[in-house]
Amino acid sequence: MQVKAPDREAVEPLVRTERRQRRLWHSRTLQGLGYATPTAVFVAVFFVLPLLLVGQMSLHDWPLLAGDQGGNTPENYTDVADSTLFWPAVRFTLLYTGIVTVVLLGLALLLALLVQESRPGTGFFRTVYFLPGALGLASASLLFWGMYSPTTGPLSRPLEKLGLVDDPVSFLGTPTSALLSTVFLVVWKFAGFYMLILLVGLQRIPHELYEAARMDGASRGQIFRSITLPLLRPSLALSLLLCVTGSLLAFDQFFVLTKGGPDNSTVTVVQLIYREAFQRLDLGTAAALSIIVLAALLLLNALQFRGLRHADES
Repeated sequence: MQVKAPDREAVEPLVRTERRQRRLWHSRTLQGLGYATPTAVFVAVFFVLPLLLVGQMSLHDWPLLAGDQGGNTPENYTDVADSTLFWPAVRFTLLYTGIVTVVLLGLALLLALLVQESRPGTGFFRTVYFLPGALGLASASLLFWGMYSPTTGPLSRPLEKLGLVDDPVSFLGTPTSALLSTVFLVVWKFAGFYMLILLVGLQRIPHELYEAARMDGASRGQIFRSITLPLLRPSLALSLLLCVTGSLLAFDQFFVLTKGGPDNSTVTVVQLIYREAFQRLDLGTAAALSIIVLAALLLLNALQFRGLRHADES
């Protein structure tokens, strides 16, 4: 039996269509590469290459003013573990992170709930709450450093005149007061930023759910626990991730306000990296400490994502 060859006129439209699809695919591929190339170059130049250089530094004897003096693996990492400030800095950073995360996210959620509904004056309060976030952290730290000054600051003298204290208040003079004063600064600056993230999450919750819950006789507490918190979980997860990461990398506020004092009681891990690199002039140990911090952050973020994924599945 002889198979009849396909009609050429019937095949040509299919061939032309396939060619157009291939050209379109190649065009879109090139267009996508064109869009992605600037970002890829930026990431390679400002992240990948510096990361590789830091990794190389962490394995070599690398004084700041003398350059690479040869490999000394794993001396830089053992020097980090043997440092008298390393473990106190880790404990203080974790303590600071825990306090800031709880206070900051709690206050941000409260502010978001207060300005959730559109009422007269709501826009004004949203703007006022967010305004401190527009100020740079270093600038805000310098502002609060002047406010906390026991001699020239505007906080100590009124307390003395009111008879609440007998001597000028040293807001940064003790480890506890320095920590709490810095926490107050960070909460003041970032509460509006996290309020905005949570407010967006609140506004994505359908109002019909609240109306149905009220019709069923649910109280405000029951509505908050059963509707608001579960549906606000993605915004809370994002806020938690940003807050924890930012707190673990705290530097500006302590560098300006306390410079690690009093008696090295407020030295963070990032401050320790700065001291190793620019005071002890040891880039090798500073790079090793940077690699340790990066690995800890990656592990922590992976655990957070895994916990959130399990929570969503359940």
